Amino acid sequence: MTDPYKILGVAKTADEAVIRKAYRNIAKKYHPDVRPNDAAAEDKFKQASAAFALLNNKEERAKYDRGEIDAQGNAKGPFAGAGAQPGGFQGGFAPGGFEDISDVLSELFGRRTGMGGRQHFSQRGEDQNFLLDIDMVEAILGGSRQVRLADGKTLKIKVPAGVQSGRSLRLKGQGGAGMGGGPPGDAIVELRVKPHRFYQLDGNRVRLDLPITLDEAVLGAKVKVPTPDGAVSLRIPANTSSGQIFRVKGKGGSTTKGVRGDLLVRVMIVLPDAVDKKLVAFLEQEKKSPSDEVRRRFFS
Repeated sequence: MTDPYKILGVAKTADEAVIRKAYRNIAKKYHPDVRPNDAAAEDKFKQASAAFALLNNKEERAKYDRGEIDAQGNAKGPFAGAGAQPGGFQGGFAPGGFEDISDVLSELFGRRTGMGGRQHFSQRGEDQNFLLDIDMVEAILGGSRQVRLADGKTLKIKVPAGVQSGRSLRLKGQGGAGMGGGPPGDAIVELRVKPHRFYQLDGNRVRLDLPITLDEAVLGAKVKVPTPDGAVSLRIPANTSSGQIFRVKGKGGSTTKGVRGDLLVRVMIVLPDAVDKKLVAFLEQEKKSPSDEVRRRFFS
């Protein structure tokens, strides 16, 4: 066996948790039950087991780090013959190391191996995570989407109404393949609601800034308003100020139980790009009170 640190892919300063994790990853990939009849994989597993057994034993690891023993546990240089075990512990199990290896394999495969022979292990496949962007209207009303999984398979999933950004949908048995006959994992699809170009979500309410013209604000009008469900008519009363909010009941967001909120429409007076000279002349003629009259409350 070469350098046990290199075999496990860890630094010489690695602590027990890092070493254990590195061995778990190798065992998960190269254990004979995962890759049966693969001599190369079995050899890698045996080397990793031997490396883990050495580095997981504090006393033997310290001796190795001081150069007193080699990777097989054999004494080196002046330490040869001074209590070293003949032949070291080739085969991968330093004194006290086998139980820890057995514990790791038990954690991985759900069954504990014994010295008398290898038992069959099985492990559930890993869950696989996916991110799916949906638009705000789809999040409010619900719908269905096609998702492509890691294996290339395409599935149709249902997007529930009232879903919030960050919610995950679990697709049973659509994740990574199991090992040693174990069941497959799940596919976990996280939903992310994209910002809308004019709607703003506020709980189960939706906010909308609606432009109106000056004559609509002064004279009143019926205007068309977009909602997640389609356009509706909204009556703007005469003498409406910019910033006034109107409520359209039941046309807002949705809870997961299907309860719809309201659409809150804030009207914003938009003046024409070109200056209307007749309008300017009219306003100059009709101007009756100082302009700061509307701001008096801020300074009284």
